[in-house]
Amino acid sequence: MNYNIQVIEKELAPLREQLNNHKLYSALTSLNDIKSFMEQHVFAVWDFMSLLKALQNKLTCTTLPWLPVKNPATARFINEIVLGEESDINELGEPKSHYEMYLEAMQQIGANTKNIALFTKILSEGHSVNKTLEFVNLEKNTANFIAFTFQVINTQQTHKIASAFTFGREDVIPDMFFQIINQSKTTNNSYSKLTYYLNRHIELDGDEHGPLSLKMIEELCGTDNQKWLDVLETAKAALNQRIKLWDGIYNLITKIEAEKTY
Repeated sequence: MNYNIQVIEKELAPLREQLNNHKLYSALTSLNDIKSFMEQHVFAVWDFMSLLKALQNKLTCTTLPWLPVKNPATARFINEIVLGEESDINELGEPKSHYEMYLEAMQQIGANTKNIALFTKILSEGHSVNKTLEFVNLEKNTANFIAFTFQVINTQQTHKIASAFTFGREDVIPDMFFQIINQSKTTNNSYSKLTYYLNRHIELDGDEHGPLSLKMIEELCGTDNQKWLDVLETAKAALNQRIKLWDGIYNLITKIEAEKTY
């Protein structure tokens, strides 16, 4: 493994440990808990695609006239992830984006999809992400999570976007989802679509996308020390935002549970 990657992984270890042992996982004990989780987490599923598309715009040719890219290997990696995320095959053999699979899983368990539907509808009308966040009733940390994602994208600095993508998403998703499967009793048939989605992510991110995304970071930073420092700073910020997102969802779930006791 690249020395700089090793340093980053070591620096991020405490944050990853905090994330992997978050109290949210043990709070996911009922169908209603899963619903509350998904109603917030769906926004992270959605904004992941914007991180991915930002990298596709930067690392592949998406403009006309077409011109060859600097690094075909990186372009292939990004295009493979786009293929898997935007048009994967669901449990019925139908082409679906992972976002659409997640929505279907929400609908299967009776989670509320009105907020995310309103959010994407307002965006489709041409409003900015920040403006759209004002119209949708989101838990504060969820809104901050989305705002952070777009702050990184708006830097237009590919290595920073790649860092948020790699260390804030691809590199931690398998660990997080194993926790959810292990602790939320998702073996029930009512979770079949969610279980498929989670297992699909674990398979892709752990076995394929995670290692390749680290290679992408190496190629983008090369021997530029400032870029490596930027990557570390962005990665730490991304993980902290994920922890805060989990904090917010945990607080929401415990608040709902507390209100039931009165």
